[in-house]
Amino acid sequence: MRCWQVRGGRTKTIAGALALSVLMLVAATSARAGDWCGGGLWVDAMVGSYHIHPDKDFEQFNPGLGIECWPGETWALTAGGFRNSLSRPSWYGGAVWAPEFLHWGYVRLAAMGGLISGYNYGNWGLGHDHTIGPVVAPIVMVAYKRVGVNFILIPPIPSDDLPFTVGFQLKVKF
Repeated sequence: MRCWQVRGGRTKTIAGALALSVLMLVAATSARAGDWCGGGLWVDAMVGSYHIHPDKDFEQFNPGLGIECWPGETWALTAGGFRNSLSRPSWYGGAVWAPEFLHWGYVRLAAMGGLISGYNYGNWGLGHDHTIGPVVAPIVMVAYKRVGVNFILIPPIPSDDLPFTVGFQLKVKF
């Protein structure tokens, strides 16, 4: 079981992220029986990130798991967890919109909006420690048959000194 140290001395494990992702996969697989994910069910593996002009060092390896449930061809529900660039656990949930007119063969442009935890959002944050906040991010999705890659452009979070970041997810369709 992989552990990491969080600021303030608290220790967290990736076991929570894996457990939640497995539960989401089971729920989505069950939902598929009701055709909730008729447009596709994808499991995402968060792999890493690249920080654009950072002022400090960040973790580039960000392991985690997530899921995309596509009820139709142009939108999806997504959720998951990963270890973020600040070595903190992060959880996310939201929706993805991928209009057909932004789809060219294997490449598709999309936008994700939702909530994410694990960052200091200052006055914009929710929760007692302001570590849950909104996220709106463009995504470049590349998929061939049942495998793909998501390139997610995460906007900066100034209150945590986090610059623009590109996140990389590998994904498999079930």
